[in-house]
Amino acid sequence: MNIENGGSCQRPGCPDHSGTLPPCAGLAVPYVPFQQDDPQKYDQAEALSNGTLFPGLNLPFHLKVEGSDLPSTPLVELQALEFVVLELGIYLDTHPDDAEAFALFKQYAAMEKAARAAYESRFGPLMKSSAASGDRYRWLQDPWPWNYQQNEVK
Repeated sequence: MNIENGGSCQRPGCPDHSGTLPPCAGLAVPYVPFQQDDPQKYDQAEALSNGTLFPGLNLPFHLKVEGSDLPSTPLVELQALEFVVLELGIYLDTHPDDAEAFALFKQYAAMEKAARAAYESRFGPLMKSSAASGDRYRWLQDPWPWNYQQNEVK
């Protein structure tokens, strides 16, 4: 690794932009791909299952959950929206002038807020602070959100 040139590999066949671990990366040297401006993005369910919103940062992970294996439930849909809002916020921390990403951030933040309100009105609060918004305290009331599996609670 050549530190004088920003720490990038200087050998042929050693890219730093493809989202894969280059063959020249040593096992004891961490590698983080450089995130380009205006990157491609996954949809929210695929982002949640891949652990990143950005395909260029999608390095192979052990024990990754396939997107098709995630159940289609209101809680999983809310988690996917929360994940995209978090990922876009992290991206905007380093790319604050990306107007398209900021527009997506606002769009997904509004979608997440609406999905959370809909979920909590149907199933109850997800956080203790949400328990303060009702007419009585409903935090330790069964069933818990993870009990809302198919046919378990209706």
